[in-house]
Amino acid sequence: MSLADGGYSIWTPGTGTYVLIASAAHRDPQVATLVVGEQPLDFNLILAGSSKLIGTVRDLEGKPVAGAVLVLTDVRGEVLSTSTTDPDGAYSFSAVTAGSYTLAVSAESYRPTAVFVEAHGTGQTRQDVELRPGTRIRGTVRVRDGAPLADARVTLLDAAGNVVGTTTTADDGAYAFADLTGGQYTLIATGYPPIADTVTINGRDDDDRDLWLAHKD
Repeated sequence: MSLADGGYSIWTPGTGTYVLIASAAHRDPQVATLVVGEQPLDFNLILAGSSKLIGTVRDLEGKPVAGAVLVLTDVRGEVLSTSTTDPDGAYSFSAVTAGSYTLAVSAESYRPTAVFVEAHGTGQTRQDVELRPGTRIRGTVRVRDGAPLADARVTLLDAAGNVVGTTTTADDGAYAFADLTGGQYTLIATGYPPIADTVTINGRDDDDRDLWLAHKD
């Protein structure tokens, strides 16, 4: 235990190599390997302050989002830690040193988001996150007689023609694209001669859209 002025002294059984570990509340622990000889060894330690990152994930109505996944990355984009919100939408990351971070948040039926976080040197840094609902386009790919078509390839394009996503229908012919924003999209289904259908969504409500595939007569 260090003194009020931070000083410390430790007796060793004898000469040799030792590992010194120092820790304190709200500080990052430090580890050092020391070679102790016949004379006393002076060795200073600097414990950098660390803080806790906490917050709550809510939707646009202020309701907590349980089960949201949070990923904390540093300025280089390296993942430092992950967390999951509890039933009250709360999350926490411990031993977060002072600095800049990016917090990425995702949850089922919501659009993923990322926020910039500036952590304090000590104590707690609070960062609440608001998630916007993600609209889905879903439906069933069918052949002319109405039977569902499995293993059909469905591609979703945005208004600029960029591929938003690609999926394959299940045994019941069902497909779905989630976490979409409002706007105009194009659905392309292949497996039989390809067809295309234009879809416009409002960014709030899901859109049910069946697709029918058939060979020309």
